[in-house]
Amino acid sequence: MTAQYFVDTNILLYAGSGHPDDAGKRVVALDILRRGDVGFSAQVMQEYYDVAYRKGRLGISREEALSALRAIARRPVAPINAELVLRAAVLADRFQISYWDAAIVAAALELGCQTVYSEDLNHQQNYDGVTVVNPFI
Repeated sequence: MTAQYFVDTNILLYAGSGHPDDAGKRVVALDILRRGDVGFSAQVMQEYYDVAYRKGRLGISREEALSALRAIARRPVAPINAELVLRAAVLADRFQISYWDAAIVAAALELGCQTVYSEDLNHQQNYDGVTVVNPFI
């Protein structure tokens, strides 16, 4: 499975947010998710479920959160495996970023993505051929 664009958790959370302060970011996030060539990782799915449902960020039910996960799973999803963990550890050290951010980059590389949409990494930074874009700037 491949994708051109990798979507980080914060994009999913803004897409589902009903908070008035997030209205502009919601429009941008929904536009990104409408693209046909987006991918995710198992890590993003885990983080989304934890924040959206368990921590109550979106005020959605368990079934609504599971429905969202099922929709995400229909797209390319990079699994967490030994190779991804090792690659992320190397990237974290090389680029001096957190392991979790490096795991996002590693998953994007696994899917063959050219772009990572995230507000958590440095805008326009290139990590081994994957460029981060903060769509909210």
